Amino acid sequence: MTTKQITAANAEERHQQLYESAFPEGEQIPWDDLLWLVDEMPLDFTAYYDGDDFIGFTIVYPRRSFNWYWYFAVREELRGNGYGQRILTQLIRHYEGQPCVLDMESPEQACDNTAQRKRRHEFYLRNGFRDTNLCRTYNGITMTIMMMGPGTFTMQDWDDIVGELKQFWWPDD
Repeated sequence: MTTKQITAANAEERHQQLYESAFPEGEQIPWDDLLWLVDEMPLDFTAYYDGDDFIGFTIVYPRRSFNWYWYFAVREELRGNGYGQRILTQLIRHYEGQPCVLDMESPEQACDNTAQRKRRHEFYLRNGFRDTNLCRTYNGITMTIMMMGPGTFTMQDWDDIVGELKQFWWPDD
């Protein structure tokens, strides 16, 4: 599997299509705003390929106290073929020894994709993440916060991430 760092200058339509199809609208930053953030913030936007075939992408916000796995997507038709596992393994190796945090749609929230959420939750548990027992709700979506590595994660840590993001971008409510 090969990787390519994505910037506003080299982002492709297929990256945007996966982003807009893989995440509910309430979890998305408008694509043009996201690309602007990739160039303005220290974001690690990586696309993954099997030969020339685009597989998926990750966006990580590297921080001093922990790395925030912000977005992780594999093309729908390729899911279940081990690509997500290979990407996550590569990502974990890249940030080895550093605490990592992610938030995912809560498998406990009533919704029409409960089975998918539970599989995703189990995937992260199998790969060394643990529940922090913290959740946040935004745009009606409850997110479970998970962590890998030493330490703890608090809602103050969450507020710190949001504060940093607000320095660069925040939607008009």
